[in-house]
Amino acid sequence: MESSIIFTSSILILLLSVITHEVMHGLVALKFGDHTAEHAGRLTLNPIPHIDPIGTILMPAVFLLLPLITGSPAGFFVAWAKPVPVNPLNFNNIKKGELYVSAAGILTNISLALVCTILFHLSTALLPSNYIIPVVLIFAVKINLMLGLFNLLPIPPLDGSKVLMSLLPYDAAREYMKLERYGFLILLALLYFNVIGTILSSILIPISSLLRIPLF
Repeated sequence: MESSIIFTSSILILLLSVITHEVMHGLVALKFGDHTAEHAGRLTLNPIPHIDPIGTILMPAVFLLLPLITGSPAGFFVAWAKPVPVNPLNFNNIKKGELYVSAAGILTNISLALVCTILFHLSTALLPSNYIIPVVLIFAVKINLMLGLFNLLPIPPLDGSKVLMSLLPYDAAREYMKLERYGFLILLALLYFNVIGTILSSILIPISSLLRIPLF
């Protein structure tokens, strides 16, 4: 019973985390004058318009079910929602708009992680040790830190690449943009050889120590 509650809660947290990430892209784009996401019906927390069959269903199912089946601890986690459509040509300030819109999702996940960290420490102080709420909050912190850091990587089409592109001089940004056609293949290779998992783990371990959260 307890494991089913944790599993269900984890699914809900995951959906909320990836969907909020995308919605914030659309909301910030709207602030800069782009109504594309609004017209597409993507400025909503309703999960249906945001579901990506692979990123929102298949990948999370694999990463969540394998530890339950094998009894191993949950490790590096990858998930995403369907990208919110954004048209930078509609921005009233293209350079600034691209920077803020790209950073919005990353900052949202990091903010959610910090809020859940505070709730975790409050729950451990106020609730009995056998409550499952702290366990669920640890997952919320972990998944949001992973999503934020993963998207911060400067590999197209991740948000970090767009943040970097908006900061580069025009000629350098144009050359860097050429990597986008290979971005997905690069990501797959780095995931397959566990390069990304190793990088994120090396960052998450000191962060978990700083936040006093047992992520591993």
